[in-house]
This record gives sequence, structure tokens and C-alpha cells, in this order.
Amino acid sequence: MTVRPDHPGAHTRYTVNSDNTVGPAPVFIPGRASERTGMATTYEAVQERITIRPRTWLVTGVAGFIGSHLLEALLKLDQRVVGLDNFSLGKPGNLVQVKGAVTEGRWENFRFIKGDIRSLDTCRQACRSVDFVLHQAALGSAPRSISDPIAAHDNNVTGFLNMLVAAHGAGVSRFVYAGSSATYGDRPGLLRVEPEIGRPLSPSALTTYVSELYAEIFARCYGFGSIGLRYFNVFGPRQDPDGAHAAVIPRWVASMIREEPVFINGDGETARDFCYVDNAVQANLLAAMADDAAAVNQVYNIALNEKTTLNELFDMIRSLLAPRFPHVRGVRPIHRASRAGDVRLSQAAIDKAKHLLGYEPAWRVRPGLERTIEWYAATLAPLHTIDELLLEPRVRFHGS
Repeated sequence: MTVRPDHPGAHTRYTVNSDNTVGPAPVFIPGRASERTGMATTYEAVQERITIRPRTWLVTGVAGFIGSHLLEALLKLDQRVVGLDNFSLGKPGNLVQVKGAVTEGRWENFRFIKGDIRSLDTCRQACRSVDFVLHQAALGSAPRSISDPIAAHDNNVTGFLNMLVAAHGAGVSRFVYAGSSATYGDRPGLLRVEPEIGRPLSPSALTTYVSELYAEIFARCYGFGSIGLRYFNVFGPRQDPDGAHAAVIPRWVASMIREEPVFINGDGETARDFCYVDNAVQANLLAAMADDAAAVNQVYNIALNEKTTLNELFDMIRSLLAPRFPHVRGVRPIHRASRAGDVRLSQAAIDKAKHLLGYEPAWRVRPGLERTIEWYAATLAPLHTIDELLLEPRVRFHGS
């Protein structure tokens, strides 16, 4: 086999392990924790393991926000990826961006299936000859589920069960699925710890908990291993800023850029544990490759163990946008009533994910916002002058 010089495994060193087997030595990745400590982090070591042996991964919801980032990460690790999406929430433009971010050869390792997880036959087709499933397809948003509880159930419970049946039947090695911090419901207090949940506050919260119970039953009745990831307010590039159920960060960034009103639900002291999308990607890959039997058939909080109030978030976004868009310096939020189904305070305990998965979030809120705002500024900012238009390569004038 010929290994390209730029391939992550091109300069792999090997060492003799304590059990006299031979394996890859710690990998030193420039600019990462390995430079500071002299040892590869768990995540860096897992990335190296993935690269050395290409596998086939199924990502459901692949055209969505998190799904497209998983696709990009896997293709850059020289993996084969099957993507499933029905474009109800996912966008073809996200796949176009991934294509532009990887080499042509790596893009050829991607096979897309347009289909719906509510169809068991489609799920079986997608799971065929797959090693790992990263199940991201779902209908989130508490207000959306309150408006349409049947759709929430069909996608998040029936669709989830279809994926479990199909993955188990196909002999998939590991099933990793997206959960939600909404599972904690009305549990009092700030810190969210995995075993301690309250009563659901919305149909979507109920469906995420039912999905966890189904995964537990499949482990108990069929010996099928899975890992659930309870995401806490994931944000980053490609998150949709439009629509009635847009998340707060993309909505606010877009509104400020577009000089639209910015609304805060409540007094602004509602707090969340915001998590940059690369941390969620890390958690998925660690979960898929976890060797410790104690790590399987568990659910994990995926966040930072930090809380940021909406007032603090507003100030951060405004300050980061101001150098590019001076008009935002004068923006003031408009307060309105809190939303039904929202909790007041939410912060994740992540000790379990650190201990059993080796999860170490690499991105804090402000650096994540900086990268996010760079993307939205390039995507949403209008071209105001003729000079800017002339510099834009996609613009063509008649006669040119």
C-alpha cells in the first residue's frame, strides 16, 4: 500500500507494548496538547487508530449541523462514510461545504442516501456493511415538539427504534446516538449529573429519554452495545440561523449582522452550558472507539461544565461582531416572556465522560464563538459596495 506523505499515518512510529504486542507509538500532532505535555491526548490517539485502519461509518442526519461536521472529520481521517438524510432539517449546502473542505479523493469515500429514518427498509439499506453508526437524525426543539408532538415521536422514537433494529441486524460494532440535556427536565439545581433526571418538560424531552430506554433494552435483551451523548447547547458553523426554532447563538449573530431586533426570553439570567461543535465531534469518535466495556451502554453529558447566562452571551457576541460590523455596538436586546418548556439553569457534570471516554473539551465558549462568527460573517454579510462586488468571483456582469 502506498501512503501519501500528507496522510496522518504516513510517519507512524511503532513501539512494543507491555503485553509484547506491537502498536503505534504516541502521535505528536503539531499545535495540540501533545506539544505541551509530550504525550498524545486520548482523542489524538483515537484519531490515529481510526486513520490506520479505514472503516465504514454511517452518519444519520448527515446534512445537518452536527452531522456535516462528523462527515468532514471522518473524511479527513480517510474513512468511508455513508450519509443518510431526508433534508427536512439538513441542508444540501452543508454537504457542498464539506466537499469544498476535503480533497477530491476523500470526497469519493462518501456515499449519500436520501431517505427517512421513519422507514425501516431505508435504515436497513443504510446500515448494510457498516462498522459504526453515529445517529444524529432527530427533531429537536421543545417549542417545535409542543407544536407537533406526533412528528417528534415519529422521528425520535419510531425512527430511533428503526435504527436500532437495522444496526443490530446488520451486525454494527457500535451504535452512538445523539441525546439531549432536555432529558433532565425539571430536576432542581444547577449541575446536571447523568443518573439524576426530573420530569420531562416537552414532548422532545420525553422522546430523548425514551430513546435512551430503548438503547438500554437492546443491550439487555439482544446484547447490542450503544453509547448515548447528551448534548448541551451545541453551536458552531453551519447551524441554521433562520426559522421559528433556530438556536439562540445563530439567531442572535444573524440578527445583529442583519440589523434585526435581538430578543432575550426572560430576564437574561437563564444559564446554559454552551458547547462548540468540535467538542461534540470528539465525543462521537471517542464513543465509537471506546474499548473499555464499562464505557459501553452508558449515557454521557457532552459540554464544558461551565455556565453562561444569556446576558453574558449577548455581550460576548456583540463584542466579537463589533470589529467587523460597527453598527452592532449600539444594539440592545429586547426582553420578552420565557418560552414554554425551557429550564432556568443548566450546567453539565462531565466527569463521567472524562473518566470513561477520555473526553477533554478542547474549545471553550469564547474561542468557539470566534470561529463561529468568522463563518457567519463570511456567509451572511451582504456585499455593500461595487468594489466588493467586483472582487466577488461568483458575480458576473453582462458583457464580461
